Amino acid sequence: MEQNKIAAKFLDFAELECKGSSALYEFLAIKVAGNEELLQLSSHARKGQPIPNLLLGAVHQLLLSGKTYELGNFYPSITEKPKQVEDSFSSFLDFCRTYRKEIIATMQEKLVQTNEVRRCAYLYPLFCYIQKKTGRSLSLIEIGTSAGLQLLWDQYSYSYGGDCSYGNKASAVHLSSKVRQGSMPELLDNAPPVASRVGVDLHVSDLKEEEDALWLKALIWPEHQERLETFDKAVKQFSKSPPSLIEGDGVSMLEELAAQAPSASTLCIFHTHVANQMPRKVKEELQQKVSAIGRKRDVCHIYNNIYDRNLHLDYVINGVGYAETIGETDGHGRWFDWGVKGCYLQGNVSSK
Repeated sequence: MEQNKIAAKFLDFAELECKGSSALYEFLAIKVAGNEELLQLSSHARKGQPIPNLLLGAVHQLLLSGKTYELGNFYPSITEKPKQVEDSFSSFLDFCRTYRKEIIATMQEKLVQTNEVRRCAYLYPLFCYIQKKTGRSLSLIEIGTSAGLQLLWDQYSYSYGGDCSYGNKASAVHLSSKVRQGSMPELLDNAPPVASRVGVDLHVSDLKEEEDALWLKALIWPEHQERLETFDKAVKQFSKSPPSLIEGDGVSMLEELAAQAPSASTLCIFHTHVANQMPRKVKEELQQKVSAIGRKRDVCHIYNNIYDRNLHLDYVINGVGYAETIGETDGHGRWFDWGVKGCYLQGNVSSK
């Protein structure tokens, strides 16, 4: 990829992802965008992967693994009293020069598989919404599941700015979020029943493997101590009742997996911040397969990053298809918009 295109990705990352969330990554991303040497280093990233996340994740993994270096003094995940971010770039550049080979190897081998557990805070209202529409238990298929932590959304508790708690109130994993724009969704006190669940990924991250767990931690941004603590709690929950995880192409396997879900349940296919890594043809294939499944049974498709950054819900119930836009979401689940709109009838798609 041309360096000017890579530079644009780092600038977008700084503005759209990091601003107001990670001062260190915002500063470093802007600096990388203007540095020819680091842009050349970034060009080694695995094709189709978010380049800024790979570079910054590779550096963070090395620091977390115990590489003692001046750069660690700027990372809140490494030191309790980090130095000013504005002074970090020279140390970052030196670190990348020193560990160039290791960084390239990581960027060529690893996938960006952030297990952002707090995204479940906006998935929970959606699953409540679906269950109210159908009155049935839910069968889950998550594409790009990584380690599978989002598959356990029904085993976490939730709050949305008030005193009320929802979901599994006895859970050690509590997720808080807020509705930024729109109205507060109607929530079920207890999580909707789940009939089956399975996650698919090109590379399943095994939380029992130290390297896999370290990489997932490295993808958590340095300032985000709460995210790290939530991740650790979710890993413990996962060990109690691990879901079924399959390594493979989720789009290619979708119809086969759908056929295995209990017929009396509502099938829910979901993925968050995954479709941006799919080529256009794969996105089209995915949507075509969901439509084909909808000709045989009720199905819901929850996603973002196919058309835009908004959260979408497409569904077929009793042979009639709809498409709804829910609203924008924060990448780390701190807030979301809830204003179901743009609902339109796709027509009767049933062949049953």
